[in-house]
Amino acid sequence: MTDSNSPTINRVQRVLAYMVASAIGLSILAFLAVIIGTAAGMKGDSFSQGIWPTILVLPLFGLPLAIALFIALLVVNLVRRSREARTLK
Repeated sequence: MTDSNSPTINRVQRVLAYMVASAIGLSILAFLAVIIGTAAGMKGDSFSQGIWPTILVLPLFGLPLAIALFIALLVVNLVRRSREARTLK
């Protein structure tokens, strides 16, 4: 059975949650790629060619972006809950 008072997750919250998860996931994958590349014997000069500069810079932008998106998700959730609390009174 479904509860008629169960909280609904709107589209903005869902999109923000997926964006946070994807930013963190891509940053972790970039960390792992650098670790695996270093373990495979790549040196400093090898990381400056091809797609490696992008992989090296991705966590520098991805993690702060994920934190900002997470804060935005919290704000959206708090606003929704406060509106629901006001309508229940």
